[in-house]
Amino acid sequence: MTLRLAILCPGQGSQSAAMFDLGASDPAAMARVQAWLRSADGPVSQTPLSGLLAHPTAMFENRCAQPLVVAATLMAWTMLAERLPRPALVTGYSVGEISAYAIAGALPLDQAVGIAAQRAAIMSEASEASGEQGLAALSGIAPQAALALATQAGCAAAIDTPGALIAGGLRANLDQLAKLSQHAGATCKPLPVHIASHTGLLAPAVDPLRALLQVHARAPVLPLLAGVNASTIHDGAQAAELLARQTANTIHWTDCLDAIAEARIDVALELGPGNALTRMLRERHPEIACRSVSDFRSVKGILAWVEAQA
Repeated sequence: MTLRLAILCPGQGSQSAAMFDLGASDPAAMARVQAWLRSADGPVSQTPLSGLLAHPTAMFENRCAQPLVVAATLMAWTMLAERLPRPALVTGYSVGEISAYAIAGALPLDQAVGIAAQRAAIMSEASEASGEQGLAALSGIAPQAALALATQAGCAAAIDTPGALIAGGLRANLDQLAKLSQHAGATCKPLPVHIASHTGLLAPAVDPLRALLQVHARAPVLPLLAGVNASTIHDGAQAAELLARQTANTIHWTDCLDAIAEARIDVALELGPGNALTRMLRERHPEIACRSVSDFRSVKGILAWVEAQA
């Protein structure tokens, strides 16, 4: 049996002091992480990794969070890649798309953390003009009702997931959404992301991001899904365009999960940090065996689980 493996790359929200623990006993892996962070613009190049991980506020600040998440994801990939089956599909969630593009060959892997840092800086600058922003997960009501409630509050759909609508907007509008949710019997949970990613508030970031990505993007060598429309990416121009566009447009993650199933994937491995994508895929398509590297204590354990699915 040829195992059809999907690689899932997470976005922000699951950072923790343990997010690099898989590489703690692998000096080569940690050296790669340190090199990636040193070469990136912004605070991750100026503060030791131990210092960033010791302060949750820093870990979740946009200009730290994006490169840290990509670094942790790609660390796991480089430790596993040569011992896993060739992936039949790669996809990423929000900033996880940078990791996915790098794994699929659409971006240079050793520059991906630096690209994530530049992306974060561009997005932060774009968000400053409009005031304090954020994201919230709206659940407990039907998808169309959630969208209507977000619209009523002046928010926008940032990410469509099977269990919740991730809404983005200005802080005042998110506060209004929380009040409306109480009356509607819905749950509104603020997320530890401080910009309204994937909404029109980030529209000023699209052109500079496109210009950045056009320098680096190339045709993927592995099947790669774009989050903004769940389409398969075929060339570098399309890769740059779709990755730039997702910054200010809704990510259709439910469609991505369905595309994974349609691709006849047997096993999905989320590279971490966290296991949010694993939970969503398992709930949407329980026939697909799915785990996160965060569920394991060692590379050996991860590989043993993958091999057991064959």
